[in-house]
Amino acid sequence: MSETVPIRDSARFARRLLRSRDRGALATSLRGAPYASLVLAAADLDASPLLLLSDLAQHSRDIAFEPRVSLLFDATEGHPDPLAEPRLTVLGRAKAADDERLLARFTARHPSASLYAGFADFRLYRVEVERGHLVAGFGQIEWIEASELLFTPNTRDLAAHEPAIVTQINEIHADAIEFYGQRLSGRPDTGWRMTGIDPEGADLRCAGDTTRLDFPSPVLSPEAARAALARFVAEVRR
Repeated sequence: MSETVPIRDSARFARRLLRSRDRGALATSLRGAPYASLVLAAADLDASPLLLLSDLAQHSRDIAFEPRVSLLFDATEGHPDPLAEPRLTVLGRAKAADDERLLARFTARHPSASLYAGFADFRLYRVEVERGHLVAGFGQIEWIEASELLFTPNTRDLAAHEPAIVTQINEIHADAIEFYGQRLSGRPDTGWRMTGIDPEGADLRCAGDTTRLDFPSPVLSPEAARAALARFVAEVRR
């Protein structure tokens, strides 16, 4: 992800970076002192970060008193000069979200979380984004306000049909998902599955590896999403 990014495309680039990461560094306030921790992350269809946190964890106790947080999403792994590679810091407020759709989206992204997602001392949080700080590469640094960083068109219709679309693709077109998972990740591992779909692409996972299938243009309806995925399937079967 180290390519040069035109300024007009920086918000989309930042969303892709955020959506493609399955973990981040969470910074909270420990009675006024900075406290950072590693957390698993997912993203809603508009790219708002989702976190599943234990009430017993220090970061959760911090959030209870001060909901302002920041999250660092890092795409520098494997590069000889990490400081020249992309990362995104998101600032916002972590708010508890009692929402079965969001929880299902998180556990699809992180299957291991299903083991404890129903525990009484675990809580799902949705980060209400205020702004982001993008370092897209050497000398490409800018602040992006929430109105640009988030995907703002209405996603309700697509969100309602997401589980059915993902199930259908995994059941009927498993070979295509396997092909793209291996090609995009550069790994020969088998067992790739789609875990989620949003207006700008689809998330794929195989054991501990994740990758992303990007749509050439946004989709807002289940019909458009199925059509976009059908084109990828057709490419495999030519």
